[in-house]
Amino acid sequence: MKDPTCGCCEKWITHLREEGFTVVVMDGPVTPLKVRLGVPRELSSCHTAQVGGYVVEGHVPAGAIKRLLAEKPHGIGLAVPGMPAGSPGMEVEGMEPATYEVVLFGPDSRSTFARYRGSEVV
Repeated sequence: MKDPTCGCCEKWITHLREEGFTVVVMDGPVTPLKVRLGVPRELSSCHTAQVGGYVVEGHVPAGAIKRLLAEKPHGIGLAVPGMPAGSPGMEVEGMEPATYEVVLFGPDSRSTFARYRGSEVV
């Protein structure tokens, strides 16, 4: 689910499709969906997705999603809080990508699932 006017969401969708994911896009208010799916406010971003029974919040790289689906860890899903520069969909020409964490979250837990710089694991 994404806001219909969000350009970075469209770029993230393109990233996923280029990595082999089939993406069905729904536009609309994302906050009620985040609450219903259990996304903590401090982990929220501009869009929310579901895949394989997991929640994917924000600009999570396709590689992390593939790992999530392969390993099937216990948790609600993955999140990249905010909108880190250089994360998939947030690339800015001439700007160095930020290093950021992909967080595995559950109802009572959070842990670093991976660290990325742009779309690359660090």
